[in-house]
Amino acid sequence: MLFGADNPPLRLPDIEAAQALFAPLAGERVEVMAFAYLDRAQQVLGMRHARSARRDQLSLPIRDIAADAIAFHAFAVVMAHNHPSGDPTPSRADREATDRLARALDTLGVRLLDHLVVAANGITSFRSLGFL
Repeated sequence: MLFGADNPPLRLPDIEAAQALFAPLAGERVEVMAFAYLDRAQQVLGMRHARSARRDQLSLPIRDIAADAIAFHAFAVVMAHNHPSGDPTPSRADREATDRLARALDTLGVRLLDHLVVAANGITSFRSLGFL
């Protein structure tokens, strides 16, 4: 998704705005990851979604995320994924994948601002939990 003259700029100035942007992931039947690429003013430059063929597992496309961050000249990334089970509690695999992504983006000078786990029973923020 790109923004231009036909579409007003979308900003993610706080966690509430990010939660609202990614809330629709809660209704997905399989795991879906979504990434918002931001400039210094937290304006969304573009987005990417990655869908799984499975209900409970998704591979993190670090190369694609890094390539997008470079292409968009992004300052930061906000990531989200859903848990079709309805439980927004981050798994150990979620934490490990987030750590790998944060380190990879850091080498590019891009900051992972947050990782949201979206589910029918709520949304969990890695930043709010102190994981980022």
